[in-house]
Order: sequence, then C-alpha cells, then structure tokens
Amino acid sequence: MPTLEEIIAYFGTYTPGADGAVNAFKFEYLTSLGFAAIVIFLGHAIVKRSALLRKFAIPAPVVSGLLFSIVIAILKGSGLIALSFNVSTVQDLCQNIFFMCVGFGFSWKLIRHAGGKLCIMIAVAACLLITIQDVVGVLVGQVVGLNPFLALQCSSASMSGGVGTASAFGPIFIEWGAPESATTVGVTAGTLGNIMGSLIGGPVAAFLISRHSLKSDPNDKPESAASGKINELNNAHMVSMFGMVLLLCALGMPIYCILDNIPKIEMPKFIGCLFAGAIARNIMEALHIKFYTPEVDAIEHMFLELYLALVLMTIDITALADVAGQMGVVLLVQAVLMALFAIFISYNMFGRNYGAAVMAAGNCGWGCGSGPNAVANEKAVMDQYGWHNVAWVLYPSFAVIIDDIYNPIFLSLFGSIFAS
Repeated sequence: MPTLEEIIAYFGTYTPGADGAVNAFKFEYLTSLGFAAIVIFLGHAIVKRSALLRKFAIPAPVVSGLLFSIVIAILKGSGLIALSFNVSTVQDLCQNIFFMCVGFGFSWKLIRHAGGKLCIMIAVAACLLITIQDVVGVLVGQVVGLNPFLALQCSSASMSGGVGTASAFGPIFIEWGAPESATTVGVTAGTLGNIMGSLIGGPVAAFLISRHSLKSDPNDKPESAASGKINELNNAHMVSMFGMVLLLCALGMPIYCILDNIPKIEMPKFIGCLFAGAIARNIMEALHIKFYTPEVDAIEHMFLELYLALVLMTIDITALADVAGQMGVVLLVQAVLMALFAIFISYNMFGRNYGAAVMAAGNCGWGCGSGPNAVANEKAVMDQYGWHNVAWVLYPSFAVIIDDIYNPIFLSLFGSIFAS
C-alpha cells in the first residue's frame, strides 16, 4: 500500500515550512487545470445569476478567479498552507494560441470595410495613451517621492504593456540606475492592472451605451454567423484548424525572434504569433486556401477563457498586501486616467457610436494590463448589448500591434532621460 506522502505526490509537491514559513503545496499541471475548469464553470454560473455583473459586462473568469485568489490568500495568511499551481507553460501556450487566433481574424477586407480613418484614429489613440500614461506617472511619482523608473513601471510598462513588458524592462531600468525592486514593482503593477482593466472596461462601455442611447446593428454579426445559418462544429474541421493553429504559432517564433532582436526594443512572444496569424489569413485568402472560421472562433474562445482563469486564479494577493503608499497612488491615478481617456478620447476618436463604446471597453483592457483583457472586455459587452464585428476583429489586434511597437520605443527613449 502506498503511503500518504506517496499518494499526495501524485497531485503535486509538498514543501514543509521552515524557520516560521508556511507549509506549501504546488499542484501539478493537470490538477491545476482542473481548478481552472472549476473557475470557468463557477464564473459563468455567478454571472448568469447576477444582473449587475451582466449589466457592467464583467468577464466571468475575472469574477471567479478573484474569489478563488482571495480564498487562497486567506489560507496562506492564516498560516494553514500556501497553495500554488504549475500553470506557467500552459498559460503561455493559451496566450500565444489565443493571440494567433486574434491575428488570424485580421483581414485586409475588414480594414477596407472599417476604413483607413478608423485605423489611423486607433493608432493615434494608442500612442497618445501610452505617452500620457508615462508623463502623468512620472509627474505623480515626483509628487509622492517615487523613483522615476518605478513610476514608469507603474505606467505604460505595466499598464499598456502588461506583466510581460514590465518584466522585460525591469532589468533594463535596474541597469540604468533603478532600485533592485524595479522588476517586482512592475510585475505587481501589471497584476493589479489586469484586475483594474477587467473591472472598469465593462462599466465604461455600459455608461457610454446608456448615456448616448447606443444600439447594436442587428445585421452586424460574427463572420461565422454572417450566412444566417447555424454553424455546427465539424470534428474533421476542428482537427484541421487546431493543427493549423499550432503550426502558425510555431511560425510566429521566427517573427518574434526578428522583432525581439531590434536594439533597445523589447517584444512579448505573443506578438510573433499575432503577426503569423494575420499574415497567414491574408495569404490564404489571396490564394483561395480553404479554412474554417467557426472552428477557429471556437479555439480562440476556449483558450481565452482558460488563459483568463489561469491568470486570475494564480494572483498572489498576499504578495500585493505590502504594495501601498506611493505605488498605490500612481496606480489609482492610472486607473482614473484610463477610464477618462476611454470615455472622452477613445469614444470620440472611434466614431461616437456603439462600436466606439465596445472599443472603449477594449481600450480599458489593454490600456490597464493586456490584450486578452481587451478581448474579454469586448466579448462581455457584446454578450450583453450586441455584436460589433469591426470592434471584435480589428480593434484588439490592431491596437496591440501599435502598442507593442510604440510602447517599447517610447519607454526606451523616455526612460533614458532618467538614466544615471
């Protein structure tokens, strides 16, 4: 008969506490995915039963993921046990597959339909937001006595750039004279930004929709539903498209390699997958190569839900407990800035219509944390108020591309001003 320790080892690794530390247990990846599934099911059950959450379009995994993180924090804070999950590889996979699918929806046909003016406005708004975030962040940091590099880590590095960009710029800023905590501050700010972006995007869109009496166009439907027929998923098509998705993600790595080796510019891995998807989509359309949109859409939604669940359920709230004071002030200002920017600038620049309100929610998502947040915010809004194809397919991918090009360049140039 196996011992209790041998049985427990099937589910993860137990580490006894030493020198006053809390006992720890890290679940292996399959068990961790089981918890992620519970987070997904629970989130949808809660949102389904809450008119308030649906009204403000809060993504389901965000609700249950935060509740899950609070429970984990209570267990750790009480000294009972510190639970963690082996999800880093799966989380990275989900993010890259999701962004490849987003990029695959980036068709030049849609750009022509949306119009060059909207594309220019999206690009200008993205660059403007990044610039304002950094300038305001550094100014507020000076007022409260925060190191300018740490202020930048609480600005576009973590807000528009997310945890990935903040992690990449931490060592760069340290080399330029920032405190050794620069990377930790950036990652913490990016984590908080993910939460802020998820929480304010839906309410911002709901406010705009209510204030301006906006309605979705009933004739504007997802590409997979444009024919008006019910698209039943086909097993052979799903296998074919999943194989294509994996191949295109792999082909995104050479693109990522090229972009990431541009001097003084840091690029996240998923940007290579996004470009690979966009390039492949347009080549396939030009060569009339058959692909199956409903299956790609299904893959996209599955990996988005799983990615959000994994991110939110693994947030270590206890590690954020000591983050207060100067950093908290800067982050609070950034959250208010993002909401005001979306309401008064993004909405007006994007056309002052229903699609503009949906894109404003998406702006809050990537402007306070990450591209997946942008898509999750838009999906939650559209699930409640109606579809908008341009906002769904064009905005997240195009805005993230502009962000991932301009943000590292501006951070490098602006940050060098404060280098010792």
